[in-house]
Amino acid sequence: MAFLRRKGNSFYLVHNVREGGRVKQLHLAKLGERPRITDDVMRQVSRSHPFVDVDWSQLREQVNNRVELFDPKSNQVQRLISTLRNLNLDLADLFPPLLDVSQAPEASQEIIMQLRLLHSTVGVKLDQFDRAPQRGLLAARKFGQPVGGRP
Repeated sequence: MAFLRRKGNSFYLVHNVREGGRVKQLHLAKLGERPRITDDVMRQVSRSHPFVDVDWSQLREQVNNRVELFDPKSNQVQRLISTLRNLNLDLADLFPPLLDVSQAPEASQEIIMQLRLLHSTVGVKLDQFDRAPQRGLLAARKFGQPVGGRP
């Protein structure tokens, strides 16, 4: 049965096999720092290792429960905050004329497409936070309003 294994900062999908009385770990896929079981990972593993028994639904559940956003000092929360700050700084430095000057129109189109996707994702997430029952400090205010309840 396949399972997740963390080595350093990366996660791997592995499977134990017994060879000559010894257990050897077979690396099925590298999932990176933020493990995700995507359809591509499933196809790749199924093609490369057709005889390995993989419970994909259980693995996806295990991956989904791995994020520790409830602990503000966890690595995941700190990495998320750092990533959001860096993304904000990078976006602040990005101006439309820079994309027009670019010698790679495909890259410009990809950046614009990803910005549109980010815009819609952020909108959906903010709507979810606005509708969710809030606790603590968040219960007293809506996102985007200053603390103290005054707009």
